[in-house]
Amino acid sequence: MIFDKAGNTTIVYQENTSLKKFMANLNRSYRNIKNDHLIINLFSFVKISSNDILEFLQLSNTHRAANKSFVLVTNKVEYDQVPDEICLVPTIREAKDIIEMEEIERDLDI
Repeated sequence: MIFDKAGNTTIVYQENTSLKKFMANLNRSYRNIKNDHLIINLFSFVKISSNDILEFLQLSNTHRAANKSFVLVTNKVEYDQVPDEICLVPTIREAKDIIEMEEIERDLDI
């Protein structure tokens, strides 16, 4: 598992693994990154479906409940194919923009 930390945001990705193994590694490593805003880069997965994205729902809800951003990045699944509780965008740049907007909302108590 690869962690790319910049400030209070960590981008998480892993190459050459299954989604099941990625999730296991992410859950095992979560305590080390739980205080950061998280961008989960899923570009290494050749095949990923909206059902696969649902695997992140519990972790996303836990992380967002702690007032931290949690954004999934893939261009293989459309954002309207997943529940509103999951933030899904097609690029890393958009993920960073979402985190900036959410930080502003938290600062303004919106």
